[in-house]
Amino acid sequence: MYIQEPLIASGSEYYIYSPGRLARSLYFCPLSAGCYSYSPGYAVSRNQFDSYLLMYIEEGRCEIENGAFSGRGNAGEFVFLDCYQPHSYRSGDGWKALWLHFDGPLAKTYFQEISARKGQIFSLSDPSALLSLEKILQFFRTSAFIPEPEVSRDITTILDAFLGSDEKKESTGLNSALIWKTASYISRHFHENISLEMLASKAGLSPYYFLRLFASETGFTPHQYLINTRINAAKFLLRSPDIPVKDISVRTGFTSESTFCTCFKKNEGMTPGQYRSSVLNRQESSPL
Repeated sequence: MYIQEPLIASGSEYYIYSPGRLARSLYFCPLSAGCYSYSPGYAVSRNQFDSYLLMYIEEGRCEIENGAFSGRGNAGEFVFLDCYQPHSYRSGDGWKALWLHFDGPLAKTYFQEISARKGQIFSLSDPSALLSLEKILQFFRTSAFIPEPEVSRDITTILDAFLGSDEKKESTGLNSALIWKTASYISRHFHENISLEMLASKAGLSPYYFLRLFASETGFTPHQYLINTRINAAKFLLRSPDIPVKDISVRTGFTSESTFCTCFKKNEGMTPGQYRSSVLNRQESSPL
């Protein structure tokens, strides 16, 4: 559909979509999409427009404000806005952009993670995001039926490309495999005495560099990952009423029962005994 609006060039196109109730609860859903050529002086300002906006600037540049964020987007860059917050974009020079308003159950989480890592204006070397955005626009241009699961996958591809292209992420494919091999080692040997230095040595890396890579890849430090693994193993053993808590502390690699109980309560908000009682009570009340 072609738009007729002041300061938007003729030939600019837009499409509106109303996803079904199930799609809204399960998928990333497109709400509107288009390709606009904005004339010099064009500006829009909104307090709220319930969606998230992806914009790829093909030509020119524009000034962006979104909540506390402000910046300038240039040709070849993506812009990612939370339109639930006050936002505006404008340009004295004009610009051309592909854009997509979308929403979904995980949209806010993705936005927060991406904006924390990269900001809200950035360029990508990975072409998959732009290709997926163009593919979505092509669906609107050529089809009366929008395949909601496929479009959701395309939006996910765009967002994952935003995350995966983090210039600061130092983990290569080889390092990624190395880190998850180390995580697998922790899962098998959590009951043993494991130190950062020992894990780094197994990976063939310095402790400092290993720590950074491990945290970047898993979201946890090696120590946090080890503790989480031990706590999860303890929760499994606590489901058996005949294993003493002291034995569980030893079998899961804690140095003492008191250390185990303190760590368990910090992680789970209850003591091992309270956790065991709650689990056993649920088991007794569950229907056969």
